[in-house]
Formats: sequence, C-alpha cells, structure tokens
Amino acid sequence: MTRKEIAKSFLMLAGSGQVKEAYSKFIARDFRHHNQYFKGSAEALAKAMEDDYQANPNELVEVKHCYEDGDTIITHSLVVKKTMEIAVVHIFRFENDKIVELWDLGQPIEKDSPNENGLF
Repeated sequence: MTRKEIAKSFLMLAGSGQVKEAYSKFIARDFRHHNQYFKGSAEALAKAMEDDYQANPNELVEVKHCYEDGDTIITHSLVVKKTMEIAVVHIFRFENDKIVELWDLGQPIEKDSPNENGLF
C-alpha cells in the first residue's frame, strides 16, 4: 500500500468504529498526536475515537482530497454524523509505512453558509 492508501484506510477503519484494527495495522509504536482535547498517547486518542463512535457513530467518512509531500500525507474529508457534518483535515507523518504523528482539525459545516463555494 502507498502512504496515501494507508492514510485513507486508517480513516475508513477508525471512522467505521474499527479503531483497534486501524491502530494495529497502521500506527507505529512511538506514535503521538496533537489533538488538544486528549493526552498525546496512542491509547488516549484510540479511546477517544472509540468513545465518540459509540456515542455518535459516523454515517460517512469520505476523503475528498489527499496530498503527499515527503513523509507527510494530508487528507481533507467529509465526516457525516447524525447531528452534524464536519470538514476535517488530517495531517499524517510517516516513518516507513507506519503513522508516527497525527494532527487533526475540524470545522462543522453550516447549512446556511453564505459562501457559495462550500468547504470542498
């Protein structure tokens, strides 16, 4: 698999509630993340992902754009939940074929946005 395929597969698995499988396949032992709401460990983020999926499962995770620059993959995705739609950017840093670092930024999609171009 290419790094782009790994990043997309990670998002699809984790986004469909298969967080443990996503982590066992694609996350490096020394993984760290930069989500400000949770401790920086792989375990803390995995638990948060599992808890979020149980409380408010994703109905859809669709990667709209995917970019590669050296050891970095950036995805721009649509995440649909029952209560909202979110535009999310994930930045993955790789070592070999494992994700060693992750940043994520999300923005709820406003139904009545004045911007005719949308978020995608």
